[in-house]
Amino acid sequence: MNFLAPAAFALGLLLPVIVALYLLKLRRIEREVSSTYLWRKMVRDIEANAPWQKLRPNLLMVLQLLFLTLLILALARPFNWAEGAGGEAAILILDTSASMSAADVAPNRLESARQRSRQLIDELPGTSRVTIIEAGREARVLLSSSLDRRQAHLAIDQVQPGTGDSDMSVSLELASAIASRQPGTEIIVLSDGRVTLPPRLAIKGALRFIPFGLNGENQAVSLLTLEPAPGNASLTAFVQITNYGENAVSRRLSLFADGLLINVFDINDIRPGGQKNVIAEGLPAQTRLVEAQLDGTDVLALDDRAVAVHPDTQPVPVTLVSQGNLFLKTGLSLLPGVEFTEQEVTIQPDPADSTGTPTPAPSPEPTADSSAAGETALWILDNFIPESQTETGSLLFIAPPRSTDYFTTTGLVQAPAVRVIDPTDPLLNNVVLDEVSILDAVAVTLPAWASPVVAGELGGKNIPLLFRGEINGRRIAVLSFDLRHSDLPLQVAFPLLLTNLIDWLAPGAGSAVPVQAAPGETLTFNTPENSQSAVITRPDGSTVQVQAENGRFILTDTTQLGSYSIRFQNDQGSDALERETAFAVNLFSLNESSLNPADNLPGLEAQTTQAGAGPLRSMREWWRPLALLALGLLVGEWFVYQRAALARMRDLLVQAVNRRPGRLRKGNP
Repeated sequence: MNFLAPAAFALGLLLPVIVALYLLKLRRIEREVSSTYLWRKMVRDIEANAPWQKLRPNLLMVLQLLFLTLLILALARPFNWAEGAGGEAAILILDTSASMSAADVAPNRLESARQRSRQLIDELPGTSRVTIIEAGREARVLLSSSLDRRQAHLAIDQVQPGTGDSDMSVSLELASAIASRQPGTEIIVLSDGRVTLPPRLAIKGALRFIPFGLNGENQAVSLLTLEPAPGNASLTAFVQITNYGENAVSRRLSLFADGLLINVFDINDIRPGGQKNVIAEGLPAQTRLVEAQLDGTDVLALDDRAVAVHPDTQPVPVTLVSQGNLFLKTGLSLLPGVEFTEQEVTIQPDPADSTGTPTPAPSPEPTADSSAAGETALWILDNFIPESQTETGSLLFIAPPRSTDYFTTTGLVQAPAVRVIDPTDPLLNNVVLDEVSILDAVAVTLPAWASPVVAGELGGKNIPLLFRGEINGRRIAVLSFDLRHSDLPLQVAFPLLLTNLIDWLAPGAGSAVPVQAAPGETLTFNTPENSQSAVITRPDGSTVQVQAENGRFILTDTTQLGSYSIRFQNDQGSDALERETAFAVNLFSLNESSLNPADNLPGLEAQTTQAGAGPLRSMREWWRPLALLALGLLVGEWFVYQRAALARMRDLLVQAVNRRPGRLRKGNP
């Protein structure tokens, strides 16, 4: 037991004072006499000759001594070290990603994290400020530097489970910024560790990680596609089942077409970490929606179901502006659903001379024809920068020879080593770049609007090799190296990467929308002709209307899993299309379906261990229960002291009740 104010024990000197007062107190036995006149002289003699009386047991004295003892202990503020937060300020980050809905702990990981958060808040010293951050698809500050514990509990109640990934890096950066202004701040992350963090993330404040989860026995529908068969006479559904657990399992897969059960598959002996594929052929060509459902239970239900919509067969118009790049021409010609045209340009000088100094590029002859800008959904600019940028369509820059309005080039770098920044990025879906070698690449300064996807390590620095972003509803991606200066076109990763780039940059043309989207992803698609608004029906049946902006629709609310239908309208509010367009949102995420809990946050193991080794320690004070007990003793002492008066009041009350008129007394007829 420790004490925060040990000087309060000096009040213990009052204890012998109370005892001394009782020693000096004269104790008399009450007797009724006819007169006190003859007794006065005798009483004065006793007081003068016997000032110290023998100490006899006295209930009032015991109660007063106990009261003073408890009061002194409360003032000394005793405490003991307990598990919990105990800094001057605490920042709680709650992970609300899909994996936190796993039910391997009752009732689920997120609810366990909420209960632990409430306990941490209650154990904090009364002077500690609390900040609560929700780490979902976006980071949200629910409570900032508050002393009100009731508000902290209400903020915890607002935390709801998500259906996608969590942006833990932004949450940690927010917490670090708050901690830099509050010395003695503890950052407590409550998560299962299924997050992706950038390297070398600097965190200010003591970082603590509290993991949740027991096991990762989970199976998921990891892929579902619906493609037309040759001749468009029927459809073929491809389903992939992945076992993320450590034990072999058998599951049953039910397949539905437009809500009707069409087939059931028994999938036996799915090995740990293995996959089983199911192909359902001969589906009716008019099928609009296919659903795959894993029967039975596992620890996460969100990934046991997936839906796929009939792909929009309208081709995506792509314009390739290059110097005759055979790799790109071949790759684009083999991609289904892509209608590309080629514009050849003359060769421009290299972006740097032999010394590595950037050189200006003269105007090309001829320039790219921008007359088809209104008909092109995607421009691929290979080793070419036009004098004036096109006004519509997404842009893919490959080895840009000079700076543009969107980014700045600084020269040429030799032989950068390829390193993936975010393996969960949609551009890298099923793409493996471990064996790719690059001769040289253009050094591009990463702009503020862009997110890095692939980087090149060179001399301890990272050079962006592939990044993407969006400006004013226009999607842009930059591949900073020439395909002909690498062995990427010779690997399987090339057509997959090209497909992912086109799917992200130009998910559709005209009224087409992407058939698949990640939970929480912002969708941007072109408006059909004469369409001014669109009514979107969510999986739960609720609807929302969005207006076209600059010829494009932007949909941000895609957090629900399932199928979304879109009905386009013209400016009079009538339907602009004869049928509805649809897309699906599924949890196809390795991070969220692979549920093995982590011991530390990935990438922050050393920092977490240094700042938070061992359990959380906080000072648990005991002055409140001691003060309440002392108050109870004080009230009890008063009742004992006034017991005679209370007995008289009781007797008077009984007599008054008995005197009430009309009351029958015992023994009277």
